[in-house]
Amino acid sequence: MTFGERLNEVRERIEKACARAHRDAASVKLLAVTKVFGPEVILEAYSEGLREFGENYVQEMERKASAVAHLADARFHLIGHLQSNKTKKAAQLFASIDTVDTPKLAARLDAEGKRLDVMIEVKLSEEESKSGADASEIGAIAEAVRSTKNLNLRGLMTVPPWSEDAELSRPYFARLAALAAEHKIPELSMGMSHDLETAIEEGATWVRVGTALFGRRKKPG
Repeated sequence: MTFGERLNEVRERIEKACARAHRDAASVKLLAVTKVFGPEVILEAYSEGLREFGENYVQEMERKASAVAHLADARFHLIGHLQSNKTKKAAQLFASIDTVDTPKLAARLDAEGKRLDVMIEVKLSEEESKSGADASEIGAIAEAVRSTKNLNLRGLMTVPPWSEDAELSRPYFARLAALAAEHKIPELSMGMSHDLETAIEEGATWVRVGTALFGRRKKPG
């Protein structure tokens, strides 16, 4: 199957899920997750009309940056945990930091003096491997972001525990939607290749799709 065919398949899934949820398909944005793939994958996806790309690591994006610098309207999102000592480089490389999880990180990003979209990553599972702020911390982080000069608070983001059964993700998606409403935060980044339909039914405005677009990732090394 070509990339174009996989992209059409993903778009069709989004449209059908939106139809079931009585939502406009244009209300859900597709974030193509290109981590672990080379820049040629970004170039192909761009040629097929995609403009929003998700990367997990600052250093990996740094390696790809020169090869994709000419893609003027491409926007790169950091969707992996950001260490505070890498805020300078992250601000240079990304248009959106989707994993802000402390007021301190927000302040450090703001100090870089570049306009950035941000999302607050919320940890709703008990898994040790997951990062993100506790739900009780959202208010303080949102206030910190909103008080900055350079950061634009766009949404909340979460990663539920992995399961083949998409229904098991639903409570986490519903919880994030409720928290966003409570804190008057407009967007929700939730749902991946295996559970994007469930996320859309629960209000996702961004779905982060890698495997369904690009196939299984081969770990480097």
